Amino acid sequence: MEVTPNHTLTVTGWAAMNESAGKVEPFVFKRRENGPDDVTIKVQYCGMCHTDLHFINNDWGITTYPLVPGHEITGVVTKAGRNVTGFRVGDRVGVGCIAASCLDCDHCRRSEENYCDRVALTYNGVFWDGSVTYGGYSRALVADKRFVVRVPDALPLDAAAPLLCAGVTVYSPMKHHGMLGHPGASLGVVGLGGLGHVAVKLAKAFGLRVTVVSTSPAKEAEARARLGADRFVVSTDDAQMRDAARSLDYVIDTVSAKHSLGPILDLLKVSGKLVLVAAPDQPVELPSFPLIFGKRTVSGSMTGGIRETQEMLDLCARHNITCDIELVSTDGINAALARLARNDVRYRFVIDIAGDSTSKL
Repeated sequence: MEVTPNHTLTVTGWAAMNESAGKVEPFVFKRRENGPDDVTIKVQYCGMCHTDLHFINNDWGITTYPLVPGHEITGVVTKAGRNVTGFRVGDRVGVGCIAASCLDCDHCRRSEENYCDRVALTYNGVFWDGSVTYGGYSRALVADKRFVVRVPDALPLDAAAPLLCAGVTVYSPMKHHGMLGHPGASLGVVGLGGLGHVAVKLAKAFGLRVTVVSTSPAKEAEARARLGADRFVVSTDDAQMRDAARSLDYVIDTVSAKHSLGPILDLLKVSGKLVLVAAPDQPVELPSFPLIFGKRTVSGSMTGGIRETQEMLDLCARHNITCDIELVSTDGINAALARLARNDVRYRFVIDIAGDSTSKL
């Protein structure tokens, strides 16, 4: 898909070639050469997001093949352009969901690049030069300096990688809705997966009372003992859901499968707020009665801007917050994708792209 003459940097990676395969395979392609505003990154680790599955399978009907997934990328700078002052060779850096934006709209000026009308995603996007973007399931990445963040030394590169999507995806609505400034407020986290477990950790670090809402009773012990949740509610247990009614100030819904929002809204107090951060491939059910009889609000939130992402990483470093991960070798990507489709992961797969770790699947 390279359409410009400066795409001469040969890179090896892993790509989905069509939607019928449902898997990735080794793929050699060209990236652009490092420009004056670019940094070239040796990719060390890349997290595996549920979004990767949606794009691999073309669930949303917008995939361009071949597709190199991956937007939870950490690594080390190997080259910096002449206009780059914030990064040097050897720096530990990360790249999340965004490869480019217009840089000039109101959203970009507020560092809400994720809401720019011309945002280019890290993969399956269209870059400024007209080329299709390839993601972090690859040995190297060339990124514009404005869309690169620094990974603090206190964070390991492997367990920090998913923070670049999962972390900022839950941090951004917490900040926007004022959750982090109200110690003692009650937050419900629906779904205890890659997003949900980070939401619990962030919320506890800021003194919130956390209720985990899950379909899986088997997750209760870990939610309470390991992650520090104050309460656990099994969403398929009507009695537990009734007992928890009108008990929460906020809810963050991280579930990526079709479900009804009615029972979740009933958990909110009057004027409570529900934020959707996942992207099911079918519409969710939104009954009106729980909204109008509780003066409740439903909103959405998509990842976060670059400034917010750096802020989140620095905060996680101060509070020793990382993702709970399972490391995957490059030979094990397809097996991990199959497990991810079954939600069989605790709590995020991370690919050891550089092959530096000795403990992986």
